[in-house]
Amino acid sequence: MPHPPAEALSLSPGQRRILEELAKSRTNPHRVVQNARALLLAADGVANAEIARRVDASRSSVIEWRRRFEKEGVGAIGVVRPGRGRKPSIPQAKVETIVHDTLHTKPKGETHWSTRSMARRHGISSATVQRIWSARRIRPHLVDTFKLSNDKHFEEKLIDVVGLYLNPPDKAVVLCMDEKSQIQALDRTQPSLPMKKGRAGTTTHDYKRNGTTTLFAALDALTGAVIGQCLARHRHTEFLKFLRVIDREVPKGLQIHLILDNYATHKHPDVKKWLAKHKRFHLHFTPTSSSWLNLVERWFRELTGKAIRRGVFPSVPDLITTIEDYLQVHNDNPKPFVWTASAESILEKVKRGRVALAQASG
Repeated sequence: MPHPPAEALSLSPGQRRILEELAKSRTNPHRVVQNARALLLAADGVANAEIARRVDASRSSVIEWRRRFEKEGVGAIGVVRPGRGRKPSIPQAKVETIVHDTLHTKPKGETHWSTRSMARRHGISSATVQRIWSARRIRPHLVDTFKLSNDKHFEEKLIDVVGLYLNPPDKAVVLCMDEKSQIQALDRTQPSLPMKKGRAGTTTHDYKRNGTTTLFAALDALTGAVIGQCLARHRHTEFLKFLRVIDREVPKGLQIHLILDNYATHKHPDVKKWLAKHKRFHLHFTPTSSSWLNLVERWFRELTGKAIRRGVFPSVPDLITTIEDYLQVHNDNPKPFVWTASAESILEKVKRGRVALAQASG
């Protein structure tokens, strides 16, 4: 005997609008979309059995969704009640053991656990291990690199450099300067194949070395424009040549604040003599092991990824031409790298890092 049709579900305009958005969503969980579609059909007066058929659910589920909506509103959509839904496949104690083993032990003869090795250890599936790791954001296969600076004047130098980024002086230009040395002109041993549908571009794994060049670059922290010059070597004489290029490029009347590392060529006696005669130059040294403080390193990464890594260079002049072309294109529409971290926030992170390092060493 067929069930008598239920009365149409009463919806306010706001509730209908929310349900329609949920029903069309492509990002919400399936149960949320399914629930919203069922409630909209109920509001149109469709029978519960027919709703169940259309949304691929049971009639009892449709009735329960209606009842909960009438009682709790849109907040009840897609919510799984306590005690319902899929039950855990393994005990919580075992989950905690897996997490502990991942963080504090290693498999014999290996540096880290994989999902398969951990699954074998505990007699579960690798998919279960992956779900446990994903839920806790554990990634044994990844390693981040770091080094805490041992510079005795770390705080003083940090505050100086970050201050230039966040509060640059008036009538001055702040330049982030460094050398990208030993850029290799690499030529492949065989021609590369172009990318096509269904296949990535290819290149040989081996190469021929055709020499190197050094790129001296100074990034304007305000505009993102870069002054650059390729030179054969990486000595104080080349550094002086580049300082003269900067002196010509930067308009007269502007002070020049140069952020750079502690490389010996930057402190050579001849460099100091030149700087003593050019009073508008002010050098600001980053702390040791803190190249991340120099924004030009970010630009070097762009240059490598976009112009050098996949390039083919039969000679050093070919490499230099590619670098100069990239410089020109970049400076046609420069975009600055915006520094946002305060010195205080960085010092707090460094403090936490030192504590963690001390604990690991102890």
